[in-house]
Amino acid sequence: MPCPALPDGFDFTDPDVLHHRVPLPEFAELRRAEPVRWIPQSGNVAGFQDEGYWAVTRHADVKYVSTHPELYSSTLNTAIIRFNEHIERDAIDAQRLILLNMDPPEHTRVRQIVQRVFTPRAIRALEERLRNRALNIAANAREHPGPFDFVTEVACELPLQAIAELIGIPQDDRAKIFDWSNKMISYDDPEYAITEEVGQESATELISYAMNMAADRKACPAKDLVTTLVAAEDEGNLRSDEFGFFVLMLAVAGNETTRNAITHGMHAFLTHPEQWELYKRERPETAAEEIVRWATPVVSFQRTATQDTELGGKQIKKGDRVGIFYASANHDPEVFENPDVFDITRDPNPHLGFGGGGPHYCLGKSLAVLEIDLIFNAVADALPDLRLAGDPRRLRSAWINGVKELQVRAHGHGDGD
Repeated sequence: MPCPALPDGFDFTDPDVLHHRVPLPEFAELRRAEPVRWIPQSGNVAGFQDEGYWAVTRHADVKYVSTHPELYSSTLNTAIIRFNEHIERDAIDAQRLILLNMDPPEHTRVRQIVQRVFTPRAIRALEERLRNRALNIAANAREHPGPFDFVTEVACELPLQAIAELIGIPQDDRAKIFDWSNKMISYDDPEYAITEEVGQESATELISYAMNMAADRKACPAKDLVTTLVAAEDEGNLRSDEFGFFVLMLAVAGNETTRNAITHGMHAFLTHPEQWELYKRERPETAAEEIVRWATPVVSFQRTATQDTELGGKQIKKGDRVGIFYASANHDPEVFENPDVFDITRDPNPHLGFGGGGPHYCLGKSLAVLEIDLIFNAVADALPDLRLAGDPRRLRSAWINGVKELQVRAHGHGDGD
């Protein structure tokens, strides 16, 4: 197999890489030449006191790692592939209380409880309220006389409001949730000037807020989902701290990811106008899944080998970190015809934007797809002539495909026509 032509020292988790682009050409090179490749890291840049990680780039291998938790653990080093070099080991270990970073059987127990939030019935009950919210968000955005930021005015609103609706957070508090979750994931971006300490403080505030909610519901049960999670008798429930960490995960996993999918989706539509015309005309049900494949808001997570094993012809040693690159898997030509084409009618679309299957497959997938459908239907109705007013400003991050700002304008608003 030919050696991949990667630049010396290229690291897929370098925040400066994702600050500018998703490294799709480099992923393609690895899939072709060395689909499982050791990526050395000098010093302690990722916070793990080790020598680097294995980059797993093919769809089939990412799925294999995802569906074999007995071989590839989420708990040992968490699912986050890169922290910063100053993080203390106990701060990494503390994150094992988050569902994302658990292994069975503990993961199974907690997931079975929180799944109650995401039953088809629970999501259906939200649909009409979220549809009205989506229409209001798009109508309000239309009132801007000149360019406006699609991220803050449109993309971030519905995911936040959905989470608030879902678990009963008063809508007035949603700005706090937005602020806390932003601070928790933005420590790699100097523009935010957010230290690891501020991120940890924000996490603590969010967890405290949620634990207080849980305590209130235990004292005074209500007819809401928080009560079903923390106060259900005889059917297992979450401790207050577990509920706190669940809300923390929702704030990041359910808010940041959907917001970025919506932003990337809008940018894709506006840079592929024929797809926007097709969407406005036909509203295909396949659009949301293609938006998630195209965006892949989480570029990668990691697992840690629990024993010596083999993957893609490479010997993985017990304790090695293994990076699973969803962004690469979602452009694998062995699985997707013309993977570099944005095609909202793509069907089937077995993308891994919600994870590679297995125990950590995205709990809130149906809610995310609903939100994406609702917001794009609303934008297509209220802002059919939306156009770009600037290039997206990307988040500097080791693992999130994030957009901080996307300036757009409604046709005829402030552009002289």
